Amino acid sequence: MRSMTFGFAMCGSFCTFSKAIDELKKIAEAGFDILPIMSQNAYSTDTRFGPAAEFIQNVEEICGKKIIKSIVEAEPIGPKKMADLMIVAPCTGNTLAKIANGITDTSVTMAVKSTLRVGRPVLLAPATNDALAASAQNIGKLLNTKNIYFVPMRQDDPVKKPFSVVADFQQVLPAAMAALENRQIRPVFL
Repeated sequence: MRSMTFGFAMCGSFCTFSKAIDELKKIAEAGFDILPIMSQNAYSTDTRFGPAAEFIQNVEEICGKKIIKSIVEAEPIGPKKMADLMIVAPCTGNTLAKIANGITDTSVTMAVKSTLRVGRPVLLAPATNDALAASAQNIGKLLNTKNIYFVPMRQDDPVKKPFSVVADFQQVLPAAMAALENRQIRPVFL
């Protein structure tokens, strides 16, 4: 039996990169092949959470593959059936909006579109400061979109950041397994 391949796309919620990379390691240790993808911002931006080059090296070592970082590189993912499941972790509010509205202008949004066009599941792990404000309508729309699933999420700081929501990154692999069975892991909001 062939091994399953998970696409693992990262957007620019840099404060959650360490959690996402921890889950990436768990997926690799579970025996899945991983196709790494990063948005241009995630790939090229140095932040207080670490230099881009360090994240790139870490992800490529875990996956054993070069990161897909352009729209052109991401386009064949669907037609060539390169991923059985696409995970976007972290998924920013900006990327949520683009996916919800069919905008394909980054490597991550192209990877999602390409995966969906061949009927394969996409799992989103939101990390956005406006999930309960401007992004709420996009989350609602995506909750009702075929083949889109969510990692359970919660408010990360209801007092200081009342509109902010972050996925429970420890639920990425269980949510991925559920998505492969066309199931949304519950509860969606913790």
